Amino acid sequence: MTGTSATAESTCAATGTAAVVDRGPLARPFTLPNGFVIGNRLAKAALSEGLGRKDYSPGSRIGNLYARWAGSGVGLSITGNVMVDRTQTGEPGNIVVEDRRDFDDLVAWADTAKAGGSKVWVQINHPGRQIPRTVGTDPVAPSAIALPGSAKLFATPRELTAAEVRDIIARFATTARVVTEAGFDGVQIHGAHGYLISQFLSPLSNQRTDEWVGTADKRHRFVLEIVRAIRAEVGTEVPVGIKLNSADFQKGGFSEDESVEVVHKLDDEGIDLLEVSGGTYTSSAMLGVDESLKESTRKREAYFLAYAERVRAARPELPLMLTGGFRTAEGMVEALESGAIDLVGLGRPLCVQSDFPARLLAGEVDDSVVVPHRTGIRLLDNLTELTYYSVQLWRMGNGKAPAPDRHPVLNVGEYLLHNGPESLRPARA
Repeated sequence: MTGTSATAESTCAATGTAAVVDRGPLARPFTLPNGFVIGNRLAKAALSEGLGRKDYSPGSRIGNLYARWAGSGVGLSITGNVMVDRTQTGEPGNIVVEDRRDFDDLVAWADTAKAGGSKVWVQINHPGRQIPRTVGTDPVAPSAIALPGSAKLFATPRELTAAEVRDIIARFATTARVVTEAGFDGVQIHGAHGYLISQFLSPLSNQRTDEWVGTADKRHRFVLEIVRAIRAEVGTEVPVGIKLNSADFQKGGFSEDESVEVVHKLDDEGIDLLEVSGGTYTSSAMLGVDESLKESTRKREAYFLAYAERVRAARPELPLMLTGGFRTAEGMVEALESGAIDLVGLGRPLCVQSDFPARLLAGEVDDSVVVPHRTGIRLLDNLTELTYYSVQLWRMGNGKAPAPDRHPVLNVGEYLLHNGPESLRPARA
């Protein structure tokens, strides 16, 4: 599953200069501390597919998509966010695993996704207050604080009771046990992008008065208890990873310094892989559409590489995956060879080129065709960027090829037709 190591001459899209890119670093296997081997350094990051059945089970559409991605060439594939409670889903088409009722479908999904040789993990999530009114009207959260700037598209959540907090922790563990028993190789906890774990971590959204808040240590407790509960269910041989924000980029919120504190604690708990991301849906740093991004960040491709370097210095043995912005072989190799990260996470490139990693490893391509979709109208630009990639996933789920050259306005129309206007939010996991 390591692909083909190749040295290819190319013209780099980002710089326009000739370069010779050695693909060897991308093709090298990577072994986690528990002995779990990932076939190469390329990983499909989680993308919220929106292809589950109405009863929240997997089905033929998710199978179609992962059959295509089975030949992608990645060493590790992480599914879109699977929810732990069918009464609390974040968007239309979410898959929910809270027991074994859909076990046969899960087995089929795992078999399909692993058919090409990739290791496959399930991302596990709870949306907390991030539930559009079109999806649900009774969201729960650490505190009864509405999503900022939601323009009434999201209901004000109800504060969780202490017993409900414990129940959710147990749900994460149950979901992890069921999916790994169904054949998935591991799990990733979603602790980023403003979902429930992020809400517990942030002092802006967690203003409780019990044992889950009051100090930073208490705000961190929720995610640490989830890690412990999952580990108790799946053991030490099954990888347990986490996706964590470098920061939420909101004044008074979850800061980079505090994020590093959480990383220390997660490493002490024996987390197997940390994926670095950042932002929330009210501060969408993870989308890469922020015009305030420094030019130096754009040139390095990876949006959060500086934070990854900080984590590496603090915890040199902790395996790190970085997602967000990688587009060229040169940028990926540079990040790996710097020693800052161990795995390159790819999201959007796999929405429009499902075999991009395999072709990259073979030296057939040097960069992704992914480009920002701009009309010059800021609101419209945001909508086209948010919907473009979701529609590509739906096409593959329906057995069609991606359509990267399709006019972005058509994608907005299709998205609205399927989900309604109140659902316009980033479909990233």
